[in-house]
Parts: sequence; C-alpha cells; structure tokens
Amino acid sequence: MSNQDETPDNRLRKELPEEVPAAASPPAENASEREPQLTGRQRLVKGLWPPRVTRAQLIVAVLLFGLGFGLAIQVASNSDSDSALRGARQEDLVRILDELDDRTQRLEDEKQGLEKQRDELENSSDQAEEARKQTVEKERQLGILAGTVAAQGPGITMTIDDTKGTVEADMLLDAVQELRAAGAEAIQVNGVRVVAGTYLTDSGKSVSVDGNKINAPYRFKVIGRPQDLEPALNIPGGVVQTLEKEQATVTVERSDKIVVDALRAAKRPDYARSSSQ
Repeated sequence: MSNQDETPDNRLRKELPEEVPAAASPPAENASEREPQLTGRQRLVKGLWPPRVTRAQLIVAVLLFGLGFGLAIQVASNSDSDSALRGARQEDLVRILDELDDRTQRLEDEKQGLEKQRDELENSSDQAEEARKQTVEKERQLGILAGTVAAQGPGITMTIDDTKGTVEADMLLDAVQELRAAGAEAIQVNGVRVVAGTYLTDSGKSVSVDGNKINAPYRFKVIGRPQDLEPALNIPGGVVQTLEKEQATVTVERSDKIVVDALRAAKRPDYARSSSQ
C-alpha cells in the first residue's frame, strides 16, 4: 500500500505508542500471614473474656450467690418436709396433728397464765398505790391530831381578855374540853398546840400550857365547824358566861380559814406498842 493510501487517522495511530500495560499489583500475602476473619460468636466471647470485674460487681455477685444459696436450702428443706409428710402414714399424720394441737394448747395456757400474772401485778401495783395514798392521808390526819403537822380550815377565834387576872387554868381547860366536845379538830392557845395529853396549870397570875407559860389575852385558834363551835361556848352556864362572871371579856369570831401552825415534837410512848407487831 502506498503512502497515498494512508489516511490521517492511520498516521496518527502509528505515531502513538502502544498502550502501556497496567502496573503489576504487589504480590499477595501468604494465607498464613492474613488475619483470620472472626465470627460474631467469637467476637462476643473475645469481648467478654477475660472478664473485667469491678469491686461493686463482685459484692453484688457475692450477695446474689448467698441469696440464691439460702433460697435453695429453704426449698430443699421444704421439699424434704413435704416429701416426709407425703410419704407418712395416716396414723403418723394424726399423731403429728395431735402433737401440734397439744403444743398449741400448752402455749395458749402459758399465754393465759402470763396474762393473769400481768393483771395480778397491775392490780397489786394499783392496790399498793392506793394503800400508799391511804397511808399518807392517815398519817396526815394523825399528824393533825398529834400536833406534828400544821392544819388549816374553817373555825373560830376566841379571845379572852383578863384585865383583872382572875382567869385560872381550870377555866381555860373547861373551854378546851367544851371545844373538843363540839367537834374541834385542832386547837392552838397563844402559840402552844393543844393535843390529847395537854395539861394546864396556874403559874402566878398567868397560866402554863404543857409547861409553857402564857399570858392574857388568851387567844384560842380552833379548826372545826363554826356553826357547832360557837353555840357550844355560848350555852347558858357555859364557858363564856363563866368567864364573864370573873370579869373577863370574851369575843368569838367565825372564819372560813383558820391556820393552826404551832407544832409539837412527836413523842415515842414509853409503854404502849402497836398490837400488830
């Protein structure tokens, strides 16, 4: 073929070099050097083992183990009991029920006994408290009569003014006895407490009460019912008229509150003793 037959395209193809082959890829690694492909299960195991346990997780695990162990023992015990009862004869079951009934009855009797003891203790405590209160009240009453404690209450005040010095001890003693007969509970004369063993004597132109010399005017403080005390002194031929005959002046005043605060020391009897000893 002549040069004339060559077309421009053919000339262009001749001038271009042939296509350069692609660069050779690096040689493949050996199969033994490749990282093996892991399955999902293998990746899970690899993530969980070796385990990474914290202190809190360890404590929780120990507690859960202990709880589970206890539950297992309880279940096993119940299972053994159920199995034993399940395999027992009818006579054994009846005997077990009877024993349970007896034990229940014994516990009930013991409970009732304890409740009875409690009630008795409460009653005895209440009785002891009541006895204590009565003892205190009795002691107070006896103290008033014995003159060892002060007293107050309604009553009268009788004042005897003896300007002539004619009032004698026996006249005052008659007044004391008349007041006692009218219901006087506490009597005080010029600061001296009058009690069951009180005695009055003449001491010159004055009077002595239990050895304590007192002078006129003689002032009686008396606790009792005023409606009974005053009339008892004013009866015809009584205390007031007798004293007035001796030219003494007697005044009697009622009051809702009379205070008898003169005290006597408690004296132990020489011979008398309580019959309960």
